[in-house]
Amino acid sequence: MMSASTTSKSQRSPLGRLVHGTRVKRGIAASMSVVNPAWICVISALLLSLLGIYTINLATPSLGEGLAAVAWKQVVFLVIGMLAAVLVALPHYKWLSLVSVPALIGCVGLLVFLLVPFVPESIVSARNGARGWIDLGPVDLQPSELTKIAYVLVIAHYMRYRSSHRELRGLIVPGLITAVPVALITLQPDLGTSSLFVPSLFAMLVAAGARLRHLTLIVVAAGLSAPAVYPLLQPHQKTRIVALVRQYQGDTASAGDINFQSYTAQNLIGAGGADGLEPEKSRALLQYNRLPERHNDTIFAVVVNRFGFFGGLGLIVLTAAWVGGALAASAVCRTPQGRLICVGFAAFIATQMVVNVGMNIGLLPIIGITLPFVSYGGSSMLTVWIMTGLIMNVAIHRDTKPYRRSFEYAEGDATTNRSEYGVSTGLSGRAVSR
Repeated sequence: MMSASTTSKSQRSPLGRLVHGTRVKRGIAASMSVVNPAWICVISALLLSLLGIYTINLATPSLGEGLAAVAWKQVVFLVIGMLAAVLVALPHYKWLSLVSVPALIGCVGLLVFLLVPFVPESIVSARNGARGWIDLGPVDLQPSELTKIAYVLVIAHYMRYRSSHRELRGLIVPGLITAVPVALITLQPDLGTSSLFVPSLFAMLVAAGARLRHLTLIVVAAGLSAPAVYPLLQPHQKTRIVALVRQYQGDTASAGDINFQSYTAQNLIGAGGADGLEPEKSRALLQYNRLPERHNDTIFAVVVNRFGFFGGLGLIVLTAAWVGGALAASAVCRTPQGRLICVGFAAFIATQMVVNVGMNIGLLPIIGITLPFVSYGGSSMLTVWIMTGLIMNVAIHRDTKPYRRSFEYAEGDATTNRSEYGVSTGLSGRAVSR
């Protein structure tokens, strides 16, 4: 048997350093995974972003043959978003625990700043009735978009070593964390963005092992209390609900007023047929039909008008592939925090896509939800690409196998002094280090 001094000398020798260094390199290589499901997210995100630039240019009047100014801005937003994705993909995602809470506090501070009444209109001005943007000169910042990222990181950080959410009272803290950004965004008022947080929370709770009967009870209670919330809505929000009811009733008389945007989007979608229209014909229809927000909220109608039913279906498939890649990255991850990050982002993108498509085809009211990666917007593009980068971060960093698989609990785990890995937390620091 070699002594400690002999081992130390062997490591100091050239051959020892070579063997020891090779072992370290192999250890680092073993902890990284270059081939992983997150590449599905990257490829889908890039294809959707390029489709968005094309359709934004198609829907925008252009004096020449090149890209319109708005489309060029979207190109810049795409480059910035991809660079941000690379930056957030490099450090290990466990370090996000150090910045998640400060990041959410900063986002909440910006949301409060938007609601301060004496802020000059040159900095914060209402757009479409909502105070949701901060004017930074060349670009505008929408804090509610970045809040999505900080929110998922905080919830993942909070629940990574807990099992209390398997009891009804254990859902109080995640609910309170969710209520803060939801309330502030609703007060802008931006009911569309605020409605995305609850599905993301529910998805993370389900992934973390929350009991479905508790979540069902909450959904039923919220549904029963919904009529009591109606009088508290803003006039334009009530109008959108009334407009949707009239559509369901077949009232085409509202196509010239409160349902103009919805009916125009549906007509353009129908005009696209199965395989779409020629570029010039599609551009002419978009110009003469005056579709509101055709580069943003109703851009799905532009895509279907140009590429037809199969083009719209392809867009949905690409978004579903992004969501599937995120869930697959969650499935191969061995730590609770990484799994929750992927699931939370997947829920945001999936909900946003479903709501946006539903708005365009007349199944849901127009509530100002952008189509991920496709709609125009710097804050939106930056947010979805950072999400993509963080999913890649989770996928490429492999961790050692935990003592117990993530979020597998026995019936009495929530009442015992044990972590989800089945190891007593005590004073050893094991739970903190893992």
